[in-house]
Amino acid sequence: MISNEKITEIIREKVEADGFYIVDVVVKSGNRIQIEIDSEQGVPIEYCVSLSRLIEQSLDRESEDFELEVSSPGIGQPLKILRQYLKIIGKEIEVLTTDGLKIAGVLSQADENGFQLKEEKMVKPEGKKRKELQVIDHAFNFEDVKSVKEVIKFK
Repeated sequence: MISNEKITEIIREKVEADGFYIVDVVVKSGNRIQIEIDSEQGVPIEYCVSLSRLIEQSLDRESEDFELEVSSPGIGQPLKILRQYLKIIGKEIEVLTTDGLKIAGVLSQADENGFQLKEEKMVKPEGKKRKELQVIDHAFNFEDVKSVKEVIKFK
């Protein structure tokens, strides 16, 4: 079976030299290879095709057949690596925690340990009659979340 490491080794140098980064490499049963790449400016389809050709030239279908898919992460897909978080700082995200809590807010910071978001929420302060808009800061470790997705709004 073809390994994730072998595919990563084939593409890493070209991807990094061209200003892109690897989001995920998965080899499923039956040698179904799925590769996700990204960049700060997105990924043109032509680049996915060129990467696909590089992999096809580097592997021998005679010894081991495979199915190949090279793409950029789709809209609404969960974030997988730190660079994706850094790319969308200042944008709205939705977090699903490991204990099932959903929180939406603006991604304000991210590093190798986790990320922070600011949630705007109407809260009724004690002793007052009306709710007030408050900004609540939430800090998360990556292991404490099940998924994080960018919220896409159409205007």
